[in-house]
Amino acid sequence: MILDTLKAIHTRYSCRAFSDRMPSDEALDAIAKAAAASPSGVNRQLWRIVAVKNRVLINELEAEGMRNMGANPESAVYQRIMARGGKLYYNAPCMIVVPIAKAEPAGAELFDCGIVSQNIALAATSLGLDSLICGLAAFSFAGDKGAEFKERLGFPEGYEIGIAVLLGYAENAGGTPHELDLSKISWID
Repeated sequence: MILDTLKAIHTRYSCRAFSDRMPSDEALDAIAKAAAASPSGVNRQLWRIVAVKNRVLINELEAEGMRNMGANPESAVYQRIMARGGKLYYNAPCMIVVPIAKAEPAGAELFDCGIVSQNIALAATSLGLDSLICGLAAFSFAGDKGAEFKERLGFPEGYEIGIAVLLGYAENAGGTPHELDLSKISWID
């Protein structure tokens, strides 16, 4: 099932409960290629696409992320994750990690990272998969094991975690996107 772009945009939602069902290699390959097709400022492409299907590694990343986040149990983010079941990666069977390098001007790489993550999420939706763009993945790389994880995931020298996008199938079908707030739109004639 392939959805058109506007339908994918309007039906995509942030899945926070994945089943164990692994997407096909064909679907993951198509999503990775959609990520690689992302535009970037001055065509710098200061990102890499790392598809992770290894459940043991995902669980290790999650445990480290929760440990680092929990170092400050007063954190509102930590409390929110704990209220949702204490799962940083929501049982996702796979993810795409996007390492990024610094750009000039500083911060431009973050725009490119956002474009890549949106391409991944929309490609997943168009193929019938669910996703979650997970900025909190940064916690998995924030502590003592950060360098080890960067090496295990093959980050090039000088690259840091940009974002991760969790992929799979929802545990319970029927997730809904957020309501549109049309007050956010202005028209200048």
